[in-house]
Amino acid sequence: MVADDTAGSGDRSDGEKEMDPKLPASEDGDVDMAVSASEGPSPSEGPPEEVREPRKWKWAVIFLCFYGFMSSIKPGEPFITPYLLSSEKNFTRVQVTNEITPVLTYSYMVVLVPAFLLTDLLRYKPVLIIQGVSQVVIWLILLLGTTLLEMQFMEFFYGITMACRVAYSSYIFSLVSPVLYQRVAGYSRSSVLLGVFTSSVVGQLCMSLGNISFYTLNAISLGFVSFGLVLSLCLPWPKRSLFFNRMWNQEQRELAAVATKSELDKINPTPSSAAPPCTASRWKDSVMVQMLLEVRNVVRRPNLRLWSLWWVFNSTGYYLVLFYVHILWNKVENKHVYNGGVEAASTLLSAVTSFIAGYVKIRWNVWSELVIGVITALQAGLLLLMYTTNSIWACYISYVLFRGFYQFLVPIATFQIASSLTKELCALVFGINTFLGTILKSIIILIFVDKRGLAFDVHAQFLVYFIYFTILTFIYFVCAAVVLIGHYRNKPMEGGGTNEQATPTELHPVAANSVAETLSNGKNGNA
Repeated sequence: MVADDTAGSGDRSDGEKEMDPKLPASEDGDVDMAVSASEGPSPSEGPPEEVREPRKWKWAVIFLCFYGFMSSIKPGEPFITPYLLSSEKNFTRVQVTNEITPVLTYSYMVVLVPAFLLTDLLRYKPVLIIQGVSQVVIWLILLLGTTLLEMQFMEFFYGITMACRVAYSSYIFSLVSPVLYQRVAGYSRSSVLLGVFTSSVVGQLCMSLGNISFYTLNAISLGFVSFGLVLSLCLPWPKRSLFFNRMWNQEQRELAAVATKSELDKINPTPSSAAPPCTASRWKDSVMVQMLLEVRNVVRRPNLRLWSLWWVFNSTGYYLVLFYVHILWNKVENKHVYNGGVEAASTLLSAVTSFIAGYVKIRWNVWSELVIGVITALQAGLLLLMYTTNSIWACYISYVLFRGFYQFLVPIATFQIASSLTKELCALVFGINTFLGTILKSIIILIFVDKRGLAFDVHAQFLVYFIYFTILTFIYFVCAAVVLIGHYRNKPMEGGGTNEQATPTELHPVAANSVAETLSNGKNGNA
C-alpha cells in the first residue's frame, strides 16, 4: 500500500517528531516491505533512470505486473483440500488437519528470515525463480504424490513460496525512483489481486459448469505455474536493492575515497593526516546495525507499539482461520463445493474494505484501541457462528465478512507503522512483526492442532480461535477505556481541547493492501 502522510502529526507527539526528522510520506502495503515514496534520489546520483530511459523502465514494470498476474492464476488452489479428502487422493480429515496442514506453518517460519535476507542480497530475481520452481514442485506432487509424506513435502514447498513472495513485493521498487513508488505499488499489487480473483472465478466455473475432475483442474494449474516460472527467468535483473547492495556500494565509495586520499597524501604529505576509521567503528556505524538499534524506539511509541502488536496477534488468528476453514467447509458440506466462488467474493470484498479504509478520517491516537476492539469482537462473533452452524452458506458468508474486517484494518495498520519510519527501518519492523506472528502460529498449531499435541478436530479448533479473539477483544476494550479516560481527563487541563485538536489522519485509497496471499489449501489472505 502507498499512502500519503497528510496528517500524521495527529498520531505523534512533538518528542517523537524530533526523534524522526525525516518522516516518509508513503508506504508499500506488503507486510514484509514498506517503502517510503518521499525519499527522492540524491542530487549526486544524477538524473534518475526514469528520465534517462523512460521506455525501458516502463516496459520492465509492465512485464513484472504481467508476471504477477500470471503467477497468481492457479485455478485448482481453492480446491486443494477437497481434492485431498476426495476419493482421488483418499486422505482422511484427521490426516489433513493434524499431519499435513501444520507443516505449512513450520516451513514458513523456518524459511521466512533466510528468504527476507536472500531477497535483498541476491537482488530479487533468484528468489522469484526459487518461488516458481517451488510452485511447479507443489503441483507435481499434488498430481503424482500418493503418500502422507509426499503431501507433507508439498506443504513444505508451500511455505517456501509464501516466504518468497516478499521478493515480488519489493522487486518493483528497484526498477523506478522513489517519486514513482506510489504509482507502481498500485500497479503491481493490483495485478496480483486481479490474478487471484481471476483464478478463483476460473476454478469455480470449471468445477460448476465444466464438471471437470480435481485432477484435471490441478493439471491446468500446473500449466499456469510452469508458465510463471518461464516468465520469472525473463525478468530483468535489478541493479540495486534495499539493504545489502546499497551498503556494499557505500562501502566501495568509502574505500575509494580513502584510496584517493592516500594518493593525495603521498603527493602532498601533511603531518596531521587523519587515520581512516577502524573496522569496528565502521561496523557500529553501518546502516543495518543502526536500524536494529532504532527498532527499540518502536516499542517506546504507543501508537507504533499498538499496531505492531495488532499485526502480530490478529494476523496470527486470521491465518489460522484461513489455514483450516476449507476443512471446516468440507465437514459441513462435501457434496457441492463452491470454494472458488467464495474466495473470489472474499477477495473482492477485501479490496473494497481496503479501499474504504483509505478514506477514513479519525484521530487514531485516541480511537485506535476502540476501533480494533470492535472489529475484533465482530470477528469473534463470526467465528462463533462458524463453530455452531450447520449451514454451509452461513459459513461462507461468515468467512467473507471475517476476511473483509481484517483487510479493513491492514492498510490502516500499515500506514500507522510506516508513516514515521524510514523505508529501511519500516521493512525491518514489518519483517520482525511477521516473523513473531509466524512463531505464535507455530506454537498454537503445535499445541492444539499437531498430532504430537492435543490434535483437536477442526470444530474444536474454531472454538479455540473464538476464545483467542475473545481474549484479544477484552484486552483491546480495557486499553481503549484507559486511553479514553486519560484523554478526557486531560482535556479540561488543555483548555477543553480546542487548541489541541489533532488533525484527523486520512489514508489515501491504495490497492496494495487488498492483495490476498494464496495459501496451500486454497485460502487467500493478505500478508
